[in-house]
Amino acid sequence: MAAQDGTITPLEKGGRLEDSIHNRLRANSTIMQLNKILVANRGEIPIRIFRTAHELSLQTVAVYSYEDRLGMHRQKADEAYMIGTRGQYTPIGAYLAGDEIIKIAVAHGVELIHPGYGFLSENSEFARKVEEAGIIFVGPSWKTIEELGDKVSARNLAAKADVPCVPGTDGPVEKYEDVKSFTDKYGFPIIIKLRSVVVAVRATSEAKSAFGNGTVFVERFLDKPKHIEVQLLGDNHGNIVHLYERDCSVQRRHQKVVELAPAKDLPVETRDAILNDAVRLAKTANYRNAGTAEFLVDQQNRHYFIEINPRIQVEHTITEEITGIDIVAAQIQIAAGATLAQLGLTQDRISTRGFAIQCRITTEDPAQGFQPDTGKIEVYRSAGGNGVRLDGGNGFSGAIITPHYDSMLVKCSCHGSTYEIVRRKMLRALVEFRIRGVKTNIPFLTSLLTHPTFIEGSCWTTFIDDTPELFKLIGSQNRAQKLLQYLGDVAVNGSSIAGQIGESKFKGDIIYPKIMQEDGKTEVDLSKPCQVGWKQVLDKDGPEGLAKAVRANKGCLIMDTTWRDAHQSLLATRVRTVDLCNIAKETSYALSNAFALECWGGATFDVAMRFLYEDPWDRLKKMRKLVPNIPFQMLLRGANGVAYKSLPDNAIYHFCKQAKKCGMDIFRIFDALNDIDQLEVGIKAVKEAGGVVEGTVCYSGDMLIPGKKYNLEYYMDLIEKIVNLGIHILGVKDMAGVLKLLPRRS
Repeated sequence: MAAQDGTITPLEKGGRLEDSIHNRLRANSTIMQLNKILVANRGEIPIRIFRTAHELSLQTVAVYSYEDRLGMHRQKADEAYMIGTRGQYTPIGAYLAGDEIIKIAVAHGVELIHPGYGFLSENSEFARKVEEAGIIFVGPSWKTIEELGDKVSARNLAAKADVPCVPGTDGPVEKYEDVKSFTDKYGFPIIIKLRSVVVAVRATSEAKSAFGNGTVFVERFLDKPKHIEVQLLGDNHGNIVHLYERDCSVQRRHQKVVELAPAKDLPVETRDAILNDAVRLAKTANYRNAGTAEFLVDQQNRHYFIEINPRIQVEHTITEEITGIDIVAAQIQIAAGATLAQLGLTQDRISTRGFAIQCRITTEDPAQGFQPDTGKIEVYRSAGGNGVRLDGGNGFSGAIITPHYDSMLVKCSCHGSTYEIVRRKMLRALVEFRIRGVKTNIPFLTSLLTHPTFIEGSCWTTFIDDTPELFKLIGSQNRAQKLLQYLGDVAVNGSSIAGQIGESKFKGDIIYPKIMQEDGKTEVDLSKPCQVGWKQVLDKDGPEGLAKAVRANKGCLIMDTTWRDAHQSLLATRVRTVDLCNIAKETSYALSNAFALECWGGATFDVAMRFLYEDPWDRLKKMRKLVPNIPFQMLLRGANGVAYKSLPDNAIYHFCKQAKKCGMDIFRIFDALNDIDQLEVGIKAVKEAGGVVEGTVCYSGDMLIPGKKYNLEYYMDLIEKIVNLGIHILGVKDMAGVLKLLPRRS
């Protein structure tokens, strides 16, 4: 690579600069000597891992699906590669394509693969194949993942480690005496499972009445339990430490919503017992890397083991906030061979400071049962300041939220010296967020954080489902965005507010042109419209009589299109009815000898109804009253009417009847492709309505060029067919402006 001064800078193998920032950092590290890490995930967790990886001097590799090609996580990596080809995998399937991801890793010199959470993170087969490919899997061994993924094995592990699980009979029981012996040992309340039916009972008499002759299973019933989990770290030498506990009780349908570290109202004895049991479980399982032991705690503060999650957790951020330990950095360095002692992570050196809360901000609408929302984020302004941490993925202005993946935008984690301080800090942060274009769960989160039960810190796992008042939401007013949308709408479409429609409030002097009588001396009285014109011929003699009078006329008659162009061409299609009516009387005199005033077409309805909020039929009647002497003419697209696709025949007939009733006279019926069947529908409808039928030929090209398909013979044959349909007037619509006049024959 040539530098600016012309010298050649040295390159490492693979094309990286020897003097890169990664190498400078690596030179000071006695632990991290590896070069490149791939994260087999999407959204916020790869970004979070990339940041730590860069701090550890590692080059980073992202993988992404075709649908995620605009995802932020690929922008944060040093390299990014699409998984497979377009259409090869489903949006989710791409991130589950373990073989394809390993193939990418091998091809690009990756030395570590971090699975994040979800997708392949708990797939023992993927972990095994990563190791077989000679790549370090940042997580437990594949055998450990396999064992912990089996609920029976996990329960056996707890028994081996002498850690309590939720008490239950080993198998089905058939006698009441067997149930009684269980309750004598474990007490009430209990759950009696009758195949697919579950009955919770709280006393002996209730148990006896619920128990029948059928085979049943019995378990202790946990009333309003807390969900407590312990963050664990283990190295490759059997050393295990805990990073204290998190309270993840605020859930909805087993999906965590808000997490707290450490637990607020857990007795010291219960906390110590849980922490000790978590470490003992990990040691018994010969666990390595990061993991989480999960427990339930009942109302009597008795704890029960649920499972160990062999991966990083979404809520790991709050543990990092209270301990000051980068869990992802520990994961990567342990995978690279470091011991806990080398990392300074011995149990005596790990402590907590203050409290931390994490809220998951999602594109879900709480008012609609947390239904995920999709669309484009128009405005994105995030929170910040002292004690506020944001772990974001696709939360930014312009981001497209698709239905393919989970709805999380950003994780907001706050840290404070006391529980009340951090609760208030989180509320402040939530209020600071401005996210427009998609619905979010922020109104629900603020409702949750201000509920008395949450303020006390005494929530349980079904708290959200048990507390309907949480859904009395106070949403953001979104005033700025609404104001911008309003101003944009007014600028383009004009006002639609009553009182702002109608005659302009400009009251300055207007210079009106003078219309003179034929003598050129006497000014026309414009207080009433002109009453003489071709309209009077039409009203007296009908359509046939009008056609005969036009043929007998010795001069050239004009048809003015200004009023139709006012609808669909001039002034950005915003000419109002009042504007036309203000010049109507003058027009009746100025164009009194005109054959027609073309003032209607398809765009009339589009403009009047969609932009001006006016009634097009009312417009036609008002114009007719003010211009009683000039025939009105409109364009009718045959069977399409005033639309751009064929309408039912009865709609065309009804439309023509209504148009004639409101003041329309001449219907110029055409079809851009000269389709005689399309023309016939419109012609018949106008004849039945009593209007003047102007059958029209659309002409383009030069009919006189020899060998052309659309020659003089074609047009003469077409005209004959149109005339035979009983038209009153034949019109020629010169589509390309190339019509030639033939020389008069002698």
